[in-house]
Amino acid sequence: MSTLHQPQLHESGKLHVTGEARYVDDLAVPALVAQVVPAPVAHGRIRRLDVTRARAVPGVVAVFTHRDVPGENQVGPVIHDEELFAFDTVRFLGQSVALVVAESYAAARAGVKAVELEVDPLPAITTLDEALAKGSFLTDPHTMQRGDVEAAFVGAPLVLQGQVRTGGQDHFYLETQCSLALPEEGGTVRVISSTQHPSEVQTILSHVLGVGRSSIVVEVPRMGGGFGGKETQAAPYAAMAALAAVKLRKAVKVWLNRDQDMMWTGKRHPFLSNWRAAFDAQGRILALDAKLYADGGFSSDLSRAICDRALYHADNAYFVPAIRVTGQVAKTNLPSNTAFRGFGGPQGMALVEEVMSRAAERLGLDPATVRAQNFYGDAPRNVTQYHQTVTENRIGRIWSELLESSRYAQRRAELEAFNAGSAHHKWGLAITPVKFGISFTTSFLNQAGALVVVYADGTAQVNHGGTEMGQGLHTKIRAIAAHELGLDVSDVRVMTTATDKVPNTSATAASSGSDLNGQAVKAACETVRERLVPIAQKLLGAEAVSFAGGFATGGGKAVPMREVTQAAYLAQVSMSATGYYRTPGINYDRATAKGKPFHYFAYGAAVAEVELSGLTGEHRVRRVDILHDAGRSLSPSIDVGQVEGGFIQGVGWLTCEEVRFDGKGFLATHSPDTYKIPACGDTPTEFHVKLLENAAQEGVIHGSKAVGEPPLMLALSVVAALRHAVSAFGPAKTEVELAMPCTPEALLFAVEHAKSKG
Repeated sequence: MSTLHQPQLHESGKLHVTGEARYVDDLAVPALVAQVVPAPVAHGRIRRLDVTRARAVPGVVAVFTHRDVPGENQVGPVIHDEELFAFDTVRFLGQSVALVVAESYAAARAGVKAVELEVDPLPAITTLDEALAKGSFLTDPHTMQRGDVEAAFVGAPLVLQGQVRTGGQDHFYLETQCSLALPEEGGTVRVISSTQHPSEVQTILSHVLGVGRSSIVVEVPRMGGGFGGKETQAAPYAAMAALAAVKLRKAVKVWLNRDQDMMWTGKRHPFLSNWRAAFDAQGRILALDAKLYADGGFSSDLSRAICDRALYHADNAYFVPAIRVTGQVAKTNLPSNTAFRGFGGPQGMALVEEVMSRAAERLGLDPATVRAQNFYGDAPRNVTQYHQTVTENRIGRIWSELLESSRYAQRRAELEAFNAGSAHHKWGLAITPVKFGISFTTSFLNQAGALVVVYADGTAQVNHGGTEMGQGLHTKIRAIAAHELGLDVSDVRVMTTATDKVPNTSATAASSGSDLNGQAVKAACETVRERLVPIAQKLLGAEAVSFAGGFATGGGKAVPMREVTQAAYLAQVSMSATGYYRTPGINYDRATAKGKPFHYFAYGAAVAEVELSGLTGEHRVRRVDILHDAGRSLSPSIDVGQVEGGFIQGVGWLTCEEVRFDGKGFLATHSPDTYKIPACGDTPTEFHVKLLENAAQEGVIHGSKAVGEPPLMLALSVVAALRHAVSAFGPAKTEVELAMPCTPEALLFAVEHAKSKG
């Protein structure tokens, strides 16, 4: 029986629990270790850099600076505006100036202290507001528009305006940045890196080392979490390790401790969005005009694409008859912000959900009603601001099913009664939707390759370009391969991701790991299977044969697959094949701001119930009900876990994870004692997660849908529920002013503001 579409154990679960799972730092390879010499100021001119004393420290083997780079001193993934080692100007506090390689971490740290670095400080921009005031930008404005926005505001019954701020968020993966470089013969190098994008690491290393990509192999055994933070930002540390290994002809490891990782790597982009919106008297939106600004940090990284995705998702699940959204990335003297689960989508959705909440509060309507009547529908209410037609819209079905299963109406009435009799504690209840586009919006990234190898004993190895970071990608890939080849899942092994097995891969990002790599693996397996069919026909004496569960069957007989593969080997039949897949029909023209950037949309909705103390600002999430669209799930157990984890990570971003830099560009929240991620006690007391049934998606691997990023945005329901609770401290039609993240301080300010309206 195939395990596809069935609950499955995570393929590495036992290895994680027993400690047998090996990460980069676990590899038993004798290696030198390295420490980065960080810039001491957020912005300044390097006046003097002398590493002579550092090289003389006992145990120090070498110190490398920009002068030692044989190729390009650049690690910018798209735009070359990020140096591997700063050599003239430093642009954020902690920027790499040199690398000390030593026999021990103690010696390396002593070497860092011995480096003589003198920097003349320059004025630094350390906040998004300051960047906007000074006109400091990394990109030009980009606008998406549909309809006559200005005309829609004329005579509108209700016009609202406001500002939405969303904060940064640290990825806080359990495994910090780590790379191990192993020099090989002929000047080649093998790099084992904790990265979501091995091909990009390979590309950047080729530039830094000044060699062809064929001289470099990048491997990824597994990651202890990524969440986007290892899509681009693993590359600089891999480049440092590779540079040192090639120069010294010895293995070199570069690893960041938790404080270094948090201080020196980028985060989710903080956004500031100014908006105005028009509604009719019943709460139907007529127009939305918004300008979104993202804090990109000191370099471009992926900020333009992230800002674009915020614009793509500024509508969420709502049809806005006239909409204009403009985005621009600001430049500050902070670490370069980067990809994070949702990739700008959460910031865009936070904007429109604030708009919907404000309209409901002003009109005195149930926000659930306001949201539902504004959903995308049939033509002409099915075209986005980037002019893609929304097809197979499932939000209406999800919404109605969840309202019923969660008893939303009854509970809302119960909460209102409770709030009326409670002076200091209020309950809040809200439901919010998610419509999230699936595909890389950079079109050429929507491709994947695979190499499948079947052995004569009926076991198989599967190589693909995706990386495993705990999300269960390898579990799904193994199930796909076993299903296509007719093998038992225990006979399929998913191999370490490596650029010498599958070249030119895309990052495991954009929620597309299973979509892309699953299709490529399927294609490779189909090739091998077709070669095995004539062998099975001969063994079974039957024309019609099938492979499943480790057996070939036909003509009323069955033989183990190992007999088929052994016979194929003896018959000199190839049992290895490559597979390739590219997503069809993806396009977007930035000049016209029109196209089809997404292959399909994933949908979901969440009902959240909270309790809020008006005395302390503390809150707890009492209950959450989620109904999420995963298509015909490849692995329901894995997908439910992704929904749960994504939701909680979103709750962290929106309620307790507060990234704070001081005026000098120093990260004050650089460790768990000052940066609070959600703990077990922050999970809902009741947590009900269900996948939408009978929801197969045509044109996607076995009818499934991506599930990595969309659930994070379901956490906006908690903010909406907190707004409901805050409003209960004021009179009817109280408009809530609530900052995000909704920390106790922010909630106390919001409660006092609501009380002041009474």
